Formats: sequence, structure tokens, C-alpha cells
Amino acid sequence: MKSRILPAGFAVGVMLFPLAHAQTDDTLEKLGNFQTTGETEFTVIDQDSPSADAIRKTLERIKLPRGFTIDLYALVPDARHMAVGPQGVVIFVGTRKTEVWAVTDRDKNRVADEVKNFAPSLAKSIPNGPCFSPAGVLYIAEQNRVLAYPAAEFFYESPDVVAEPVIPGGELIPEEFVSYNHTARVCDVGPDGKLYISLGQPYNVAPKEHLEVFSEYGIGGIIRVNQDGSEREVYTRGVRNSVGHDFHPGTGNLWFTDNQVDGMGDDIPPGEINRQTEMGQHFGHPWFGGGEVRTNEYKGEEVPVEVVHPVAETVAHAADLGMVFYTGKMFPEKYRGGIFNAQHGSWNRTEPVGARVMFTPVDAEGNVTGETVPFAEGWLDENGEYLGRPVDVAQLRDGSLLVSDDLAGAVYRIAYTGSSAQ
Repeated sequence: MKSRILPAGFAVGVMLFPLAHAQTDDTLEKLGNFQTTGETEFTVIDQDSPSADAIRKTLERIKLPRGFTIDLYALVPDARHMAVGPQGVVIFVGTRKTEVWAVTDRDKNRVADEVKNFAPSLAKSIPNGPCFSPAGVLYIAEQNRVLAYPAAEFFYESPDVVAEPVIPGGELIPEEFVSYNHTARVCDVGPDGKLYISLGQPYNVAPKEHLEVFSEYGIGGIIRVNQDGSEREVYTRGVRNSVGHDFHPGTGNLWFTDNQVDGMGDDIPPGEINRQTEMGQHFGHPWFGGGEVRTNEYKGEEVPVEVVHPVAETVAHAADLGMVFYTGKMFPEKYRGGIFNAQHGSWNRTEPVGARVMFTPVDAEGNVTGETVPFAEGWLDENGEYLGRPVDVAQLRDGSLLVSDDLAGAVYRIAYTGSSAQ
């Protein structure tokens, strides 16, 4: 087994649009039969490269509430959504390219010792969304496929890892709707044991001629399946592009962020944090562009569905992505049970906003009790230049938070070191 060491930020892999299904299926069959695919080289990311010092310098400017610290946890190229292994052995980090990274802190000093690509013998296409079941099965939602890795935390040291199709290649959505736009999937296992997968629709505003087929497949919504892929159903409707969801620890309800319609001006429509209380609820798209703001394309029409509006609105075009309910004990009481979410930052606003981690207070009954406010900010400098773009937040077992950044190619760790009385 060989490895190659690359500096962080080095572009790895090529885009696969679409997957070469036949070749991939052959590899999956071999892996399912516990057969080797031949010698495969790991890519190992040098954690001591000069970019680490540059990123630490940027972190000196990040503003946090009193008592909190932020440090570089790992250099991870193109870091997107994260899944923390239930055993505390590995953190898996997806990308919008072709790699998933396995991040390991062997000496438990809360700084990663090793970052290398996961399951390199198996080709992947936009493996943005890893998530774990409580039993330790790793699921990875790709552009048009979902795979299960039943023993990922055990086999991650090998280039060959057992993988099973949950939704085979080409069957997550129809191939004609596979797009470069809104194609980053996320997943989670709910309290009901089912696997939930978000499917962003590929347009700015979904056109009328596609609404029927989108409704059938759950495009512009969130689907759920049994963990073996059976009994697929559309759980959530009327979503433009959700790239972050979690389940409330008390009520078990699904909450999710949603990115609003572009091209309507700097200040409208607002970003969304949504709460779903029953299957089949509709959250407004394409009749609403965000919050209660109607889209230009549908503004003259009667809304034919009952719409659930967001429980919290955020600043327009900040691109709210990954979110997590805080269930740890490290942070002060005011943060427990609330939502931390990452704002990736605007791309189409004359005055850029975002590039920060936000906090929304939520009580034990699942009610928002205050405004969504900045928690960690400073990746957008005074010149409007992005020094980093947060994507996702995840909680370590010690109660600290991880934040991924796909611009800097890094994962940060936020810890609380102040007095519990603060």
C-alpha cells in the first residue's frame, strides 16, 4: 500500500459527470464480496504545510463570545459536510469534488494527526454529505447515488472498504436533472431510524413544466428511505435547496436550512431555518422565494398549497448551510439545545455578507426563543474579501464544535475555556 503526501489545498481528482456506472458497479460487487481491487495509493495531506500557519493567522481575527477559543483542527482540502464517528475514531469530511477525507486525532489532543482520502479504490462524484447511523453505519450522499459503509470506522485504514448501494447510481434523481447547480446532498438518520436525504432543485426558481416530476422524486425537498433503501417517500416539499438539517433532540422534529432565490435584490428574500412537524408539509417554493416574499415568476398566481413559513429568518443571500442542535455540556447553558449553523457567504450581493457561524436559541419544546445572531465571525474582511467560507458545523464528543471551510480547506475547533458562570 502506497501513499502520496500533498500540501493542503492541492486540487485532487477530476469531476465525474455522470459516474461511469458499469465500472463503479463492478468495484462495488468486489467490495461487497470482500475482494481486493488491487493496490491503491492513498493521498495524505501534510498537516505541517505553510498553509497551516497562514490559516492560524486568519483565526486570530475571528470574533467569538467571551470564554471561547478557535483553533485549526485539520487541513482538509475542499472541506464540506462532516460526520463524527460514534466511536470517536474518525471524522469523515465530504467534498464537492471526488474525495471524502478521513480525519484522525490519534493522541486525542484535539488536533488532527492524519488526513487521508477514504475508500480511494471507489470512484465518487460530489460526495458532499456523509452521515452516521447510531449503529455506526456511514452513509454518503453523492450527486446521484447513496452508499452505505457498514464498518467505516473499522476499515478506513484500508483502500478497499465494504460499500453497499442504498440508492444505486443514477436512481437518486433522473439523469436529465443531474446538474452542476444545487447538487450537494446532505443526509441524516432520524429518530425513526430512517435515512433522510435532501434534494435541491437545479434551478434558481423551479419552472412550472418540471413541478410534477420534481414532486414525484422529491426534487426540491427531502426524501426518506429505510436504511436499506426501501420504502422511498417524499417527506418534505417546497424546498429550494437545503444543505443542512438536523432533528430536534427533544421533539424529534426535522429542522433544516434553505437557500433563498437569487436575483431579487440585496435584501430580499430572507434565508430560512425551518421546522417540520409532520410528513408532507410544504415550505413554499416555487411560489415563495424565501420567507413570505413571492417569486417574480409565480407572484401573480394563487398558491395551491398550504405553506409552512420559516421559524427563523436570516439575512438575505448569506447562504445558510450546515446546522446542528447543540447537545453538549462544554458550552454555557444559554447555548444548550440551540442551533449552530454555518453561513457560507453571499456571491451575488453588492455588499457581501455571511462567512460566519450563527446561533439561534431554541427551547426544549422546539420553540425559537430569540433572534439568530453571529457566534463566530471575521472570515469576511473589511475589504469584502473572503478569508474563509464556513460550510458545516458538527459536535465532538467533548462538546466542542467543528467548523468546516471549503475555501481555506480546513476544519476548525471551537471550545469553551471560560468560567461556567459567564
